[in-house]
Amino acid sequence: MTTAVRGAGLGLRRALTGPLADVAPGEIGFLEATPENWMEIGGSFAKTFRSFTERFPFVTHGLSLSIGSPAPLDEDFVRRIRKFLDLHGIRDYTEHLTYCSDNGHLYDLMPIPFTEEAVDYVAARIRRVQDILERRIALENASYYAVLSTSAGDEKSFSRTPAAAPAQQMPEIEFIKAVLERADCDLLLDVNNIYVNSINHRYDPVAFLDAIPGNRVRYIHVAGHYHEAEDLRVDTHGSDVIDPVWALLERAYANFGVIPTLLERDFNIPPLGELMGEIRHINALQARHTPAQAAHA
Repeated sequence: MTTAVRGAGLGLRRALTGPLADVAPGEIGFLEATPENWMEIGGSFAKTFRSFTERFPFVTHGLSLSIGSPAPLDEDFVRRIRKFLDLHGIRDYTEHLTYCSDNGHLYDLMPIPFTEEAVDYVAARIRRVQDILERRIALENASYYAVLSTSAGDEKSFSRTPAAAPAQQMPEIEFIKAVLERADCDLLLDVNNIYVNSINHRYDPVAFLDAIPGNRVRYIHVAGHYHEAEDLRVDTHGSDVIDPVWALLERAYANFGVIPTLLERDFNIPPLGELMGEIRHINALQARHTPAQAAHA
C-alpha cells in the first residue's frame, strides 16, 4: 500500500478556495477533492481547481460510485473519473463502502448487508473499477444508522434497538476485512465513523480499530459529528473534532504508524484560521508518533 501524500490534509470546498488561494504547502500537506464537484466544470472554477492541483498534492474522495448498488456498475462514470484523475495527475481515488443508487439516485449513503454474498458481489465490482482506472482504490468504512440483516424467513429487517437487534451473518469489521482481502483494495480509515458507529451500535471503538489491517490503510479521515442523543450520533462533518475521536486517531498512529490524515469539514465551515488549529493538532499528533531519526531525515 502506498499513497502519494503525507502529513495533514484538508478537504477542498468551494467556500475555501478564496481563503486557501495564498496558502503554500507546508502545514497543509495535501488537499482532497470530490471528483463529482470538479470534473465536468469549466470557466473560472476549472481554472481555480487547476491552480490548486498545480500547487498541492491531491487525493480524491467520490460520492457516486455506489459500489454496493443492485444496479449495474456505471462504467462510463468510472471512465470519466479516470480521465479526471489523469488530467490532474492524481493517483489516489477513494469511495464509500456503501451504495447510493438503484434505478435512480437515493441521495444518501446506504449500508450494505454484512453477508458473504455481499462480500463477493462488492469485491467483484471493486476489482472491475480498479481494472478500468488502472489504479488501486480505497474504500471508506461508513457510518450507518440501521443494521440490514436477513431473518429466518429471508426477509429484510431494520433495527437500532439493542433488544431487537437483528442477527448479522458477520460483524462489521469482518465484512470490511473480507471485502479488502477479496477485492485486493485498500482502506480509507475514518476514525470518526468508528466512533459514531460505536455509539449507535454499541461496540468498543478501540477494539474495532485494533482489528483493522493496518497494511491496507491508504490514509485517514477525521471529522466532527452531531450529538443527537446519548445513544445516537450523526456523521455530519459540521463541527469540531471531539476528544474521543482525537484519541482514536492517536491510537491509529500508535497501531499503524503515522499515516496521512485529512480533516473533513462540509458545512458550518469556520474561518480558515480555526480549521488550521485542527490541522496543527494533527501535525502535533503525527510528530509525537514520528521517531526522532525519521523526523530529521
